[in-house]
Amino acid sequence: MERISIIDYGRGNILSVRRAFESQGAKIEFVSTSQEIMKAKKLVLPGVGAFKDGVEELYKRDLVRGIQAYCKEGKPFLGICLGMQMMLGESEEFGLTKGLGLIPGRVVRIKNISVEGKEQKVPHVGWNELYYTRSVEGTILHGITEKVKMYFVHSYFAVPEDESYRLADTYYGKWRLSAVIKKGNCYGTQFHPEKSGEMGLKIIQNFVKL
Repeated sequence: MERISIIDYGRGNILSVRRAFESQGAKIEFVSTSQEIMKAKKLVLPGVGAFKDGVEELYKRDLVRGIQAYCKEGKPFLGICLGMQMMLGESEEFGLTKGLGLIPGRVVRIKNISVEGKEQKVPHVGWNELYYTRSVEGTILHGITEKVKMYFVHSYFAVPEDESYRLADTYYGKWRLSAVIKKGNCYGTQFHPEKSGEMGLKIIQNFVKL
């Protein structure tokens, strides 16, 4: 049974994430110190809420150094929703805030006007299709057909500095938003795979098997 470590820092829906991973045969442990993080085989950073609050909580609990050191070792890492956004270098939400710096880039707000000039709701809430930017073979999207719909809830989105860090995008108001990012074995999903039905669970299964 594969062991998955979920970071508990008071800012994520860790119980639903836990249930999703357990449904795919994983053994779950919650970790809350850098020492525990460094011992992990596969690490998950969930998250809901504001970027600044999430990062401040990670610093307050002295978890940032552990996460950064873990990812430098090349071991599998998955950031979900806010967890994905915090992987980037900085965010403009509620003022410029420094992130984990695992992937170069910035988190910016979704426009409330579509490409066609029509008003659109923010946050973006609902099911949207994934469009692959490169081959997904051997990644957490392996075996998943393009244009599958996943469940999104967010007002901000990640903009990696390099296109090579994008694995899949989605579109909202015809604006391109990054949906899955990847650098080495570090992955991030803007959507919630644990809330995205059968194909969302397939992503979780793929991560378990990495």
